[in-house]
Amino acid sequence: QTQSVMERGAENKDSAYWTQIADDWTRLIQKANAPIFGIDTEGNVSEWNDKTETITGYSRTQAIGQPLVKTYIQPENRQAVHQVFQKALRGVETANFELPLLSKSGKRYTVLLNATTRRNSDGEVTGVLGVGQDISELKEVVAESKRVAEDLVRLIETANAPIFGIDTEGKVTEWNTTAARLLGFSKEETIGKDLVKTFITEEFQQSVNEVLSLALMGKDTANFEIALFTKIGERREVLINATTRRGPNNEVTGVIGVGQDITQIRESTKEQERVADDLSRLIDSANAPIFGVDVDGMVTEWN
Repeated sequence: QTQSVMERGAENKDSAYWTQIADDWTRLIQKANAPIFGIDTEGNVSEWNDKTETITGYSRTQAIGQPLVKTYIQPENRQAVHQVFQKALRGVETANFELPLLSKSGKRYTVLLNATTRRNSDGEVTGVLGVGQDISELKEVVAESKRVAEDLVRLIETANAPIFGIDTEGKVTEWNTTAARLLGFSKEETIGKDLVKTFITEEFQQSVNEVLSLALMGKDTANFEIALFTKIGERREVLINATTRRGPNNEVTGVIGVGQDITQIRESTKEQERVADDLSRLIDSANAPIFGVDVDGMVTEWN
């Protein structure tokens, strides 16, 4: 009888210990700063913590017993979510599954979920526990970043200025429509080629290499003149701004060059200089006395 009393005392002590553990886990789940919910083997909600309440707008009382997939998942996502939970009910767990949740107000949330099989003390499957992370804002930021990136790609491609890019090895990574039209080389013909060796005239190769090297060290250069070869061997004068290109961790990934075709300007300038020289020679060698004065009456020409 004494031993029986001792055994009962030990059993009560063990029971109290495990009850305490269960209570601690329940509180941890309920107050966790992450959405946690569970379903039973029928797919009905059995756990619904405070964070899940905050995200969805549905209280624990409203959620418990409701079919999770039919009630809180958008129709177009139900099959995929159902399959994940069915796998977990067979003991096959899934990590980092993007679960779309529909809130009471109709707002859509995205939760990065780990779906874990839930078992009783005999090892029998009793349901699924989902521990998640609300990544809705992150998804919005990524979507916005993607939109901006796509806008920039379209802007580069359709800009009315020659734009090219190189990687850290000097190989072409960008070649927009205007650059293709100006030089006659298509994007497919230029990508992966060495920019300086392939498209820059020999007299400018060293100076262009220096400018690109500076940009690859984070030092931008504005209004730098270079001469480019067209596909048919014509020379094009281009005024370039060379800007450092950086990756998501601020590491240098290459250089982007935005240019302006100044070939006609250069030709016009040279023509004006030629005409001016001709006029100066004409004045100086004319078979007639020619002189000029400025607005103050001072002599400026005297042949």
